[in-house]
Amino acid sequence: MKSENKPDVCVVGLGYIGLPTAAIIARAGCKVLGVDISQAVVDTINRGEIHIEEVDLDGLVQGVVARGLLSAATQVAPADVFVIAVPTPFDKQHAPDISYVLAAGAAVAPVLKPGDIVILESTSPVGTTEQLRDLIHEARPDLKCPGHTHATPDISIAYCPERVLPGKILEELTNNDRSIGGITPRCARKALAFYKRFVRGTCVTTDARSAEMTKLVENAYRDVNIAFANELSMVADHMGLDVWEVIRLANRHPRVNILTPGPGVGGHCIAVDPWFIVHGAPQQTPLIRTARGVNDGKIHHVIATAQKLIAAHPDARVACLGLAFKANIDDFRESPARLVAATLARRFGERIQVVEPYADGLPREFEGTGATQIDVDTALEECDILIVLVDHDIFRVVPLAERATKLVYDTRGIWPDQPKAVEGEAQQNLRLAS
Repeated sequence: MKSENKPDVCVVGLGYIGLPTAAIIARAGCKVLGVDISQAVVDTINRGEIHIEEVDLDGLVQGVVARGLLSAATQVAPADVFVIAVPTPFDKQHAPDISYVLAAGAAVAPVLKPGDIVILESTSPVGTTEQLRDLIHEARPDLKCPGHTHATPDISIAYCPERVLPGKILEELTNNDRSIGGITPRCARKALAFYKRFVRGTCVTTDARSAEMTKLVENAYRDVNIAFANELSMVADHMGLDVWEVIRLANRHPRVNILTPGPGVGGHCIAVDPWFIVHGAPQQTPLIRTARGVNDGKIHHVIATAQKLIAAHPDARVACLGLAFKANIDDFRESPARLVAATLARRFGERIQVVEPYADGLPREFEGTGATQIDVDTALEECDILIVLVDHDIFRVVPLAERATKLVYDTRGIWPDQPKAVEGEAQQNLRLAS
């Protein structure tokens, strides 16, 4: 570490987590190099601009770049602390892919020196940090690695996952508690000292495998609870009940807190991380696997319901409201709304209009479908059917007077005052539960 007690930091991966993390570390006074494989991302950041949508991130990045505390490059350079924040997707069989993590480790290994700290932040299956350690050990036999020496290690290796909500990433990176898992207790302590420079929340040390599992468990817990809500919504549809009313009344019980159903589960955490647990213990995870099936199945339930509604009104123009995986962000990863809208566009073509205020254009799967992007005002003026897929604030505030004559399929429950479905010609006023 430097004598002034402010280490140089290299953050590998400048996506939704890496860039905010790099900016917050730079704000704490450390000189940070952000590394990304995309030259366009590197150039954008070096101009003091951002390539993702996140509250207050633009001003922070502009400030730390202007002060010379944050810069970006496509190649790793020597530093004192290396933070790896790269994607960890899964394949078609839901097996985790840690190739990006190992590639980052291979890039970091040649520039390591005694005293350095390597921290993995990417959500990873249990044992990934140890694989990263083994890779570094093989690449740098001249360095004593923790777990591969009885002497004092030359470097420290740890795992510390983020806990953030898109739209509040800067706030939560700073204020949320962190679980810091070291390959050894000494590694955990070294990483703890680093995180205390910019984290106000409580930092708890543990072993690397426990920290890896903790991150997966947090998201699997949420997935299971969302699955109950989504399954309940399908039961309510089958029985002709208003799921929102049922949940509202049930939650008056002092020990019941049913979550809000939706068109499925998206994002790169809740829709992905449970599979890492299932892959590691397939015979011990029937509940987690079933919850994933329920939440994925809800997407197809929504598609089928929407198709039935649209087909029953062949002259109606349709607006799909939202593509993001959650409200008020531009993140479309694993988004059920995106899949629903694209599926409808492929079937119904130019009848489908898409309203997404956080996108400048439609994703490539809409190409050739005839679907177009419009704003919410145009949708309210020109469309007969409104399918609410994302609860963006701009949709929530639409008053009843502007949608009372619309056919509405509200998968998010944002318009509880929408008139109920009635028989006959008066069915112009329709609210379907999710």
